[in-house]
Amino acid sequence: MVTVKEATSKKDLKTFVKFTFKLYKDSKYWVPPIIKQELETFNKDKNPIFKDAEARFFLAYKNNEIVGRIAAIVNWLEINNQQIKKMRFGWFDFIDDLEVSKALLETVENIGREHQLEYAEGPVGFSNLDKVGVMTEGFDSIAPMITWYNHPYYINHYIAHGYTIEKQYSESKFPFENVKPEAFKKAQELIKRRYKLRALRFTKTEEVMPYADKMFDLFNESYASLSSFVEITDLQKEYFKSKFISFVNPEYIKFVIDENDKLIGFAIVMPKFAEALQKAKGKLFPIGFSHILKAKKNSKDVIFYLIGIHPDYQNKGVHAVIFNEYYETFTKKGIQTCYRTPELEDNEAIHKIWKHFDPKVYKRRKTFKKYL
Repeated sequence: MVTVKEATSKKDLKTFVKFTFKLYKDSKYWVPPIIKQELETFNKDKNPIFKDAEARFFLAYKNNEIVGRIAAIVNWLEINNQQIKKMRFGWFDFIDDLEVSKALLETVENIGREHQLEYAEGPVGFSNLDKVGVMTEGFDSIAPMITWYNHPYYINHYIAHGYTIEKQYSESKFPFENVKPEAFKKAQELIKRRYKLRALRFTKTEEVMPYADKMFDLFNESYASLSSFVEITDLQKEYFKSKFISFVNPEYIKFVIDENDKLIGFAIVMPKFAEALQKAKGKLFPIGFSHILKAKKNSKDVIFYLIGIHPDYQNKGVHAVIFNEYYETFTKKGIQTCYRTPELEDNEAIHKIWKHFDPKVYKRRKTFKKYL
């Protein structure tokens, strides 16, 4: 018999976070989170998302052992502002036992019905900057820090419990040697002259900060048309600045501004931290931080985390300016492989941007949906 209990205390939440360390202890592809950071994500006093969302965390027990977990999320911005009556769920992990996954999903579904929501969808996080999707292909490659890894059997559980595919994402990569500067070198010079644009370069994190709020504003504008979009609030901007910016080499943040210093394009690239996080084993101290710092300085692989262009400048080649900046930076750094985060497969605009680099899809993931 499976028993589902809500995790409410600090001890319970730590157990919630650490469950996957047991579930994936023998996997060489799973990347552990930093336990402290994961707990802060779930802390209602530290994560401003809880001003506009609710979350409850549940653990499943069988024979007095923890065998699964799930987070039930209600995002009121999405429900009230966009009229999307969706019950979100994420951080959904479980042993290969249909009784376990069913009990956890039914817990989420019941909460959705209590709120008179129309359907449940997951796995997703609180917002667009959280992890998304259950992996359906690519189990034999290491997971980036910004995605979930899962066992192949997860997919069968969704299907068995009446869930259908809602959104599909792909992750691709390409060797840096695929990047041919002639594809954008001349074009970016022409574009800068035509639209009176210039690129900003940074060497220190503090140089980035005056533009960070503008970047999140532009993120909201440039991603608003996507089906998965939920607006980032002012409070969340402050949170994400402190959470993410320090992990990024300032040289890997590229902004494009117009003649009035208005931000019209941005991109954020992160070093590949996966192997460093595996060595850290969920802890920054005593040695985890040194592994992460070493990866930040020396990683030869990078992940394109975010790229956004103002709607007024989309389809005008501004991405060529950004790519030229990265080409020069990556050449100096000796970068070898470029990875892309999960992107909606129906986002044709973003796929056109990357086609010149001949990227190869190496992972796919999906979210699943069930009407309540």
